[in-house]
Amino acid sequence: MAGTAPSVEIPLEALVDGTVTDRIALVPGAHTIELSTPARGSQEIEFRGGGASATTSTQAIPGWLSVVPPLVAIGLALIFKDVILSLLLGVFSGALFYSHWNPVTAFARTIDSFIVPAVADSSHASILVFTTLLGGMVGLISKSGGTQGIVNRLTPYATDSRRGQVATWMLGVVIFFDDYANTLIVGPTMRPITDRLKISREKLAYIVDSTAAPVVSVFPISTWVGFEVGLIGAALASLGLSMNAYAAFVGSIPYRFYPLLAVTLVVTLALSRRDAGPMLKAERRAVETGQVVGESDVPLADYSGSQLQPPEGKPCRARNALLPIVTVAVVTVLGLYVTGSAGTPRSDYGSTFKWVQAIFSNADSYKALLWASLSGMLMAMLLPLAQRILSIREATSAMVEGFRAMLLAFVVLILAWSLGAVCTQLHTADYLVGLSSGVLSPYWVPVLTFVLSAGISFATGTAWGTMAIFTPLVIPIIHGLCMEAGLGLDSPEFSRLLLGTIASVLSGSVWGDHCSPISDTTILSSMATGCDHIAHVRTQAPYAISVGLLGMAVGNIPTAFGLSPFISLLVGLAVIVIGVRWLARPVVESAGAGRA
Repeated sequence: MAGTAPSVEIPLEALVDGTVTDRIALVPGAHTIELSTPARGSQEIEFRGGGASATTSTQAIPGWLSVVPPLVAIGLALIFKDVILSLLLGVFSGALFYSHWNPVTAFARTIDSFIVPAVADSSHASILVFTTLLGGMVGLISKSGGTQGIVNRLTPYATDSRRGQVATWMLGVVIFFDDYANTLIVGPTMRPITDRLKISREKLAYIVDSTAAPVVSVFPISTWVGFEVGLIGAALASLGLSMNAYAAFVGSIPYRFYPLLAVTLVVTLALSRRDAGPMLKAERRAVETGQVVGESDVPLADYSGSQLQPPEGKPCRARNALLPIVTVAVVTVLGLYVTGSAGTPRSDYGSTFKWVQAIFSNADSYKALLWASLSGMLMAMLLPLAQRILSIREATSAMVEGFRAMLLAFVVLILAWSLGAVCTQLHTADYLVGLSSGVLSPYWVPVLTFVLSAGISFATGTAWGTMAIFTPLVIPIIHGLCMEAGLGLDSPEFSRLLLGTIASVLSGSVWGDHCSPISDTTILSSMATGCDHIAHVRTQAPYAISVGLLGMAVGNIPTAFGLSPFISLLVGLAVIVIGVRWLARPVVESAGAGRA
């Protein structure tokens, strides 16, 4: 219960239903009053002190109701496959409890007490602005022909089947700033080349899909960063932790075993020219008959949006993409250094590494990302204007189109922040920690989080929606379980488990999204490559499932108990190489295997 404290110390009586239950001494500078009362429905509380009095009321609810809002969001997302409606109703259900079961009041509180504060929060606003600017930069890069320029640089190297697959993989890794841009650029560009090289559409769709979200989700500079950092920052702030959200995001990257190993499997298969299961049949069909699409397969319509296509007759230069991206990277690092080095003297640290680590931990990542995204967008605009590739009107339209592409992400993110605020008000995490007390070990939270995130993401087809629902829940849970187990905030065990749990939400969401037939990126990959959608899902699933299981076995579980994530990644790489060598079969059973 909160109230404004007077400027002088005075005695204060608290009366619950007319009975004095507590006497509190208000001290100068205090701003909140904490009062424990019996949990028995509606209560009238009166405060008396200094000749004045104030009355308020409380409504105690059963602890299990505190988990209803996130369960409503999860359940409705599974039923209706609509994360926005699900999150909104989850927020409303929490507001209903918060408003003493009055639906009219709950409707108002949903907007004025949860959604508006989520937007008004300065760190949240920074994330929204950063993501908007980066979206504008992506739109300008596409319209100016910068991305097509990168494509043109790579295609001459695709002279046989192996090189064609590796070039597609490289292009997918290079276009790391947005998964939609990745899919809708790599697929249509490489399709004529891979068709000529007799690479099946199923294999092309797999490479495109596996270098979209898995790549973008782990890069420190992408359209996903603002979303992920925003969720992490809100959850850390709800616990009163001073940990830098961007530092937590970067620190979790080595623990993201599924996306890192998935990208590794793609290039291993490409270099070896081996495959297994349904993908092997598809590849042999393409090589032996020249049919890159199965006889009974029906390719999805190709993506043909023209709003961000480069103008005809204008040069497509790779530097128009590379320079803005490099600008974002450089300004981000400089911004982190400038904001983090203030008050961090070199003499206070024993080594340069610890000093640099302290700088990045103390840095204001929101400012750095804002400076970087604005610089990158301006660079992306000035380059085509200076080269007369775009007019001012065309550049402005491309920038606005990039802004518009981020709208859905904004809605999901704001509703996710609102749901997190509801859970904080209802003490959802406290209740869940209490339930798991003595039952669930914190060491098993990362792998359990990975499995649950993957399941929800698979069923709903959205990685972002799953991250929005799970991140505000699991971070408080792992924090509470670690505190109960005696693992202090400064202990390496707490840091390892927290980063592992954060990574498990993000990588589990990508895994489920990657396997799901209703995922937007899965559908777009089929569309962009001209592949039958069911054929894409059927041939990709065995690879994705295998990598997910491998990531849990060598990564999520052992790292929670102390194994270095870098050792886990090396073990995973070795297992992939050996597994492909012994379990996969050459596409071409001859000395010429590897060349179509």
